[in-house]
Amino acid sequence: MPHMHLDPTRITWPHTPAVNVRTAVRRIGILLFDGFWLLGPGTVVEMFQTANEFAGTRAGEDPPYEVQFLSMEGGNVASSSSARIWTDRIDTRFGGGFDALFIAGGYGAHVAARDERLLNWLRAVQSRTRAIETIGEGRLVLEAAGPTEHDGLMSRYPGANASEGAFSAANDRHDCARSALMFIKRDLGAEIARSVADRVMPGMAATWVPLPAEGGTLSVAEKIRAAARWMEANCDRPVSVADAAQVAAMSERNFLRRFKHEMQVTPSDYLLQVRLRIACNFLTETELPVDKIARRSGTGNGDRLAKIFRKRMALSPTEYRARSRAATEA
Repeated sequence: MPHMHLDPTRITWPHTPAVNVRTAVRRIGILLFDGFWLLGPGTVVEMFQTANEFAGTRAGEDPPYEVQFLSMEGGNVASSSSARIWTDRIDTRFGGGFDALFIAGGYGAHVAARDERLLNWLRAVQSRTRAIETIGEGRLVLEAAGPTEHDGLMSRYPGANASEGAFSAANDRHDCARSALMFIKRDLGAEIARSVADRVMPGMAATWVPLPAEGGTLSVAEKIRAAARWMEANCDRPVSVADAAQVAAMSERNFLRRFKHEMQVTPSDYLLQVRLRIACNFLTETELPVDKIARRSGTGNGDRLAKIFRKRMALSPTEYRARSRAATEA
């Protein structure tokens, strides 16, 4: 059986020019269960370690991020490909919480979702954790513990079910990269986040971390529309006004005012319209359950999507699906 001892504190990269950014060490936890998809957690480590490199810490300084693999009992945890990752045991050392906690899936997550020791630990650290992201079946564990909101960012569920096979693994890497990049951008700025995206996910930086103010050649209207396109590209995850304003290279106050002038709606209403349009397309064109459509459209869960539908359309998502299909058949 193949064996891989991966210590995220010892990963090294080729030399590249660095940008000096001083910041307090941020703790990133990655909770693993047997049978997890390796691509997702591996990408998280790669993103944060690359950010450490680009941050350009001086001799004697701590890097911006400390990444720790965790598991219920500690020791080696086997991935779906039989590669093994060394983990620390969850205990009181980690009771202070994390800046970000990623909960990876795998068949072991089904058992873990019924383990009260793990669930009690997760409940204890939730209130002291900046944000929680889940990968695949990791959502089962978070749901069993009772998901909450952190620092204005809703806990979300990247990736698909393990039954979707290789498609799930590809989604895990894509979604985990965006999740990690969101924290890097907020902590270290768009320039470093863009460099990290260029290194780890070539070709995605322009979509995930656009810099519309480069060269100072864009008009205000162009900056607003670039921010709107960025919101559309990232609508399946938490999007803040501060992030969108940074894309437009504006203050939040000026961004809110100019966005309303250019788009005739507020940024929050625009984002909700985009999410509703995506949800409507899923309802009409797929057989996906409402809860999964809610996650893929960025509206959280099925209950929240149903409330939005009733408020905006005076009918439920399932009623919308039935009516739209009846109209198509007619």
